Amino acid sequence: MSGGGRAGSPGGTVVRAIGWLVLLGVLVYLPQTYEAVQVKLFIDVLCLAFAAIGLNLLTGFSGLISVGHGAFFGLGAYTTAILVAEHGWPHPAALVASAVAAFVLGVLVGLPALRIKGLYLALVTLALATLFPEFVKRFSDVTGGTQGLRVPKVTAPDWTGLDNDQWQYYVVLTLLVVAFVLVRNLVDSRVGRALIASRDNETAAETMGVHLSLYRVLTFGISAMLAGIGGALLVWKDNFVDPGQYGIDLSITILVAVVVGGAATLLGPPIGAFFVTFLPEWIPRQYPELSPVIFGGSLIVLMMVAPGGVMGLVRRSRTWVGRRLGARAGGPPPATTGDALASRS
Repeated sequence: MSGGGRAGSPGGTVVRAIGWLVLLGVLVYLPQTYEAVQVKLFIDVLCLAFAAIGLNLLTGFSGLISVGHGAFFGLGAYTTAILVAEHGWPHPAALVASAVAAFVLGVLVGLPALRIKGLYLALVTLALATLFPEFVKRFSDVTGGTQGLRVPKVTAPDWTGLDNDQWQYYVVLTLLVVAFVLVRNLVDSRVGRALIASRDNETAAETMGVHLSLYRVLTFGISAMLAGIGGALLVWKDNFVDPGQYGIDLSITILVAVVVGGAATLLGPPIGAFFVTFLPEWIPRQYPELSPVIFGGSLIVLMMVAPGGVMGLVRRSRTWVGRRLGARAGGPPPATTGDALASRS
């Protein structure tokens, strides 16, 4: 057992590579197996995962609380909808514009984070989430107001041989994989270590030369940009935007996805996005009034069983298994094996 499962060993690298390939293969195979209705739900998961990954970068790795990512998500959606429906932009160009718009708003919202933090910062972002739908309604001449705005469909090119929902799924999945890899590299880089250091101990981080102001503002911008991309891509599937879609409920859902999956982990937010999207679908529809109760109760039970989220439970399970195997082999219990592997997930 010596070193065979350690994070930096060749064996551990091969196991991780196989695991990633299997996961990617499953994701690629999904739209070929399920009907269009289910594929559209998977697209919902992928789009929500963008926002959850962005919020996790901000809250999990940087320690800055935000309850307003629904507004960034909505800004990306409305930017795409307005540019495509009202100005005839192609969807890819509108997607880039949505990312830029969300990044700019994120930087502006991040400026107060230089002076406030904790609950006060949460209140600022909560106000943003509350005001966004009202802002959309106020400028109804541009946004469509309460009537919403219909957007031309994104159709699959003829050469693909795919249905529209399958094509949309693969495009969103590809972009999410790119975003995931970029965030993973960012977290593993010097910048990521600086973010984690500032989260754990601001004074020590500043003493080590970490430019807290710059990192916080840029992290807010990148986090908002990821949420904006998710919102823009969701328009590709829905072909419609409405202010009711981007209220405080959405911001809370994104936060729940991060917590359920496991904050400060890379795989946690996508897992949480899957959970909060599909759990309502699994609740029996005979008693719709009980749906919120069942959903909330399920979250409470999950947090009691896995207070660190799904990935926290996986981490503890890996550590327990590693210790048991190490004890049977008669060697030192590899207590760090599970933590090292989970820290890269």
